[in-house]
Amino acid sequence: MNLSWIKSGRQPTFRTGRSVSAKLARGTLAAGALALLGAACGSTSGSSTGTTAATATTAAPPSISTSSLNSTFAAMSSLKSLVGQGKGKVAIILPDTQSSARYVDFDAPYLTKAFKDAGYTSSQFIIQNAQGSDATQLADAQAAITNGASVLAVDPLDSGVGASIEAYAQSHGVKVIDYDRITLQGHQSYYVSFDNVQVGKLIGQSFVSCVTQWNVPSPHVYELDGAPTDNNATLFAQGYNSVLAPLYASGKYTKVGEQAVTNWDNQVALTDFQQAYTANPSINAVLTANDGIGNSVVSALKSLNIGPYKVPTTGQDATLQGMTNILEGYQCASIYKPIYLEAQATVALATYLRAGVTPPAGLVNGSVSNGVTNIPSVLLTPIAVDQTNMNSTVIKDGFISKAQLCVGAVAALCTKFGI
Repeated sequence: MNLSWIKSGRQPTFRTGRSVSAKLARGTLAAGALALLGAACGSTSGSSTGTTAATATTAAPPSISTSSLNSTFAAMSSLKSLVGQGKGKVAIILPDTQSSARYVDFDAPYLTKAFKDAGYTSSQFIIQNAQGSDATQLADAQAAITNGASVLAVDPLDSGVGASIEAYAQSHGVKVIDYDRITLQGHQSYYVSFDNVQVGKLIGQSFVSCVTQWNVPSPHVYELDGAPTDNNATLFAQGYNSVLAPLYASGKYTKVGEQAVTNWDNQVALTDFQQAYTANPSINAVLTANDGIGNSVVSALKSLNIGPYKVPTTGQDATLQGMTNILEGYQCASIYKPIYLEAQATVALATYLRAGVTPPAGLVNGSVSNGVTNIPSVLLTPIAVDQTNMNSTVIKDGFISKAQLCVGAVAALCTKFGI
């Protein structure tokens, strides 16, 4: 059969009067000829099909956003394929057990659950606590890298040890996530935390509301800040002082003094407050940077036989003791930072980095300056908790156990406030 029209590219012509079946037959033959010609010329259709198949089997990486994280941890399961692509271990190094109960009661368990729900085996992640020692935190980080960590998440005790850890990690090609606290002048790749200036603002706002509700006359305020070596404490103070500064300036409130509590140590806070109160017995309102410091002040007030709804205190971390103090009328509110969100966000971010995949914009939703540059950050939203919403927040989320909270004399208060 003459196929010269195919090679020439000219379209065939049909004489009028031919039957439809004849035309179809010619079309069938032409299609077969084209296939033969393609084969003879080394058609690339085979490689094209292979490319299509390869594309079809290469799934896009999962896309997790902060809005997809919740108390069920359901979003973690979508990371399983990405965990399989990653290399090395993920190491988490927490700071201490003294500054807050959160690291033992919440961070470590939530991080463990997030890893397991994402498909990590127990040999693929490390969670350690430095027990308040800079030397231990640095040694733990170095040991984790020696043991195969390719991603390190660290909640630095202070920026000094944080910078040392991050420099060491950088020299070994290890990605670093600052967890909860940022290292100033550091070498971190990312930062995961709550919006800490907003935390401070909520502390300040709840304090002002409480002073009004408790009818505190001519507020003479003493402030107990967090550790001076903790940049978060600086951000908290920035937030609550932005709320209080206009009240001081107008003369509506009197600022008696402000003291940073070394290492967030609750015993130091107790001593600081006792000394301040002895020197200034006019103090009738105390802004405290977390629940532990707040409870130190509450203990001192009780020892002085000062009853509830007299001298407001504040806090954050939504601890069991903090919730008790709120129900009893010694603390205005606590700022609830759902740590299960922070844990999941950190594990998700580490999983992307471990697999060499750029984290999605829905997860990395902001930036924070470390004093040298702006660090890509995951910033989560804090919540102020008081008597009115305790049941719908920390109790509902299982962050605080009703069975543990509502005991003894507090049981009647739980009933009163709908818990």
